[in-house]
Amino acid sequence: MRKTINTKNAPAPVGNVYSQGVVAEGRLVFTAGQLGLDPAAGKLVSGGVQAETRRALENVKAIVEAAGSSMDRVVKVTVLLADIGDFSAMNEIYKTFFPDAPPARTAFEVGRLPLDALVEIEAVAVIDQV
Repeated sequence: MRKTINTKNAPAPVGNVYSQGVVAEGRLVFTAGQLGLDPAAGKLVSGGVQAETRRALENVKAIVEAAGSSMDRVVKVTVLLADIGDFSAMNEIYKTFFPDAPPARTAFEVGRLPLDALVEIEAVAVIDQV
């Protein structure tokens, strides 16, 4: 079983060639990588890596919640940074979204991100069975 997730509370997929998220077997939700895009404006937020990190995680949260899960059910996060030197600044915001028992995480520098963003974040969360 595979179900796509789409919410107005996160940016629409660029070019409609991917889904915001996918629920697999009714148990796991996988988000697409989220930039610091304001869903209403469709543009990157200003304010640097911390502002982009906050917005990217708010977008992840919107997708995870639209799938029937929550941030405290996130089990794995991948963080892509345009500059690994921004790791500490990103981490300051990141830890506010995962204050207790944070998920497993991988973070690394990449050559370039879409729209010249500073950070992109994807997540995998568990959906509570009802």
